[in-house]
Amino acid sequence: MNKKLAQMGIEKPLEPPKNGLLVPRLIPVAYDVLKAWKVLIKGVAQLLHVIPVYGCSKCSEVHVAETGHEIQNCLGSANSKRRSFHSWVRGSINDVLLPVESYHLYDPFGRRVMHETRFDYDRIPAVVELCIQAGVDIPEYPSRRRTKPIRMIGRKVFDRGEYVEEPRPWRTADLSALVELDTHGACERFPPPLLSEVPRIAKETMDAYQTVRYGVKRLMKSYTVKACGYCSEVHVGPWGHNAKLCGEFKHQWRDGKHGWQDATPDEVFPPNYVWHVRDPKGPPLTSALKSYYGKAPAVVEICMQAGAQIPAMYKPMMRLDVIIPESGEARFVA
Repeated sequence: MNKKLAQMGIEKPLEPPKNGLLVPRLIPVAYDVLKAWKVLIKGVAQLLHVIPVYGCSKCSEVHVAETGHEIQNCLGSANSKRRSFHSWVRGSINDVLLPVESYHLYDPFGRRVMHETRFDYDRIPAVVELCIQAGVDIPEYPSRRRTKPIRMIGRKVFDRGEYVEEPRPWRTADLSALVELDTHGACERFPPPLLSEVPRIAKETMDAYQTVRYGVKRLMKSYTVKACGYCSEVHVGPWGHNAKLCGEFKHQWRDGKHGWQDATPDEVFPPNYVWHVRDPKGPPLTSALKSYYGKAPAVVEICMQAGAQIPAMYKPMMRLDVIIPESGEARFVA
């Protein structure tokens, strides 16, 4: 239909936010997501002082328990020498909240990020950039708010308004207000909580995690987010950037350009599933019984071990109704 309209020279009908205008009903959602994002970072950073988290130094496996598990599923370097056992080290907040960054654009419908100009743009968490484009005003990260819609024929924009030079107050501004938007150094910023406050913090963190997940899904139903089909790069905006940074499968054929496609909420805000541990202080999980173990997002597993109630949607995947047999009984179970 769009191709037929373009051949006839008819303007493509666009609704907000596809035409560059904000969606008023989604502005409160964006503010709620950004507020919950800050609470989530603070809560996870505080709980990491109490709940031990381990990450494999050779692969991306994460485990939440007193000790690392003994499931032989490591695919990292030299895994044959270790018989696919993981090499556990103490984890950080970036092992729980996987960092997914995107370029901050003053005008998403303006000039595209080119390979030569990629250093002129800030890299910020994709969740924060999505909230900014949905209507959140952050003085350090300004965004153009259009009053007249853009106009397109087919895939070509023929009226986007005049180009506006991007203001850069963040070059000289105090960046202390931006620290709470990122996970970098979060564990050092927030001291260990009192043991009596751990259940309350766990509940607040769980609620914030749910708010961010549902808010991101709701915003992405209207606002466009692109993801590379080959690597983990994400770009918030109507079109992907042109920085040649993809180094995955056959990147030489694409000259390092990303293969952009519509992103999913899990690519913008990854859940990072980990094995569910029923007894964090008990014996480590083994390969012989891994078919009886369940999984849960890392944030949910941490909050559960800290005393929070498990949301009903995660109980089936955690397999709480499955009785784990003893190692010697596993082969007798049908």
